[in-house]
Amino acid sequence: MAAHGVSRSTQDVDFLVVDASVLEPARWQELRAEGVSVDLRRGDADDPLAGVVRIDSPGERPIDLIVGRFSWQRRALDRAQRLTHSERQIPVVTLADLILLKLYAGGVQDAWDIEQLLAAGDRKAIEGEVESQIADLPDDARALWNRIA
Repeated sequence: MAAHGVSRSTQDVDFLVVDASVLEPARWQELRAEGVSVDLRRGDADDPLAGVVRIDSPGERPIDLIVGRFSWQRRALDRAQRLTHSERQIPVVTLADLILLKLYAGGVQDAWDIEQLLAAGDRKAIEGEVESQIADLPDDARALWNRIA
């Protein structure tokens, strides 16, 4: 959100990945050995996500790795722009893709976030980008978009 001009205070940092191997316990042995808490939650067949990995380290903000399972999420990551933060290159999804992800999540806070993102930029252009990609999302996400747009 902040990378797209909307500041919102949250306690954690979220990253989207589409590599389900992050849900394998062996992948996190080294961090766990260093005292970092790693909670793996694999989604079932009906879950909209493949899973979530919550990483908690003392004195640091918690990190959630949101594990997507759909090709449209992979395409969002492929389109990500690289931004520099603390001398590191971090891929950040485009504004339209962030809105698509928020529509997919579908919560009250997500709807509010979408309104803020639309207000922070060229609303017509953003709406056009979202419209060009929304067909891949489920009906409830498209219904939310119709209420917001």
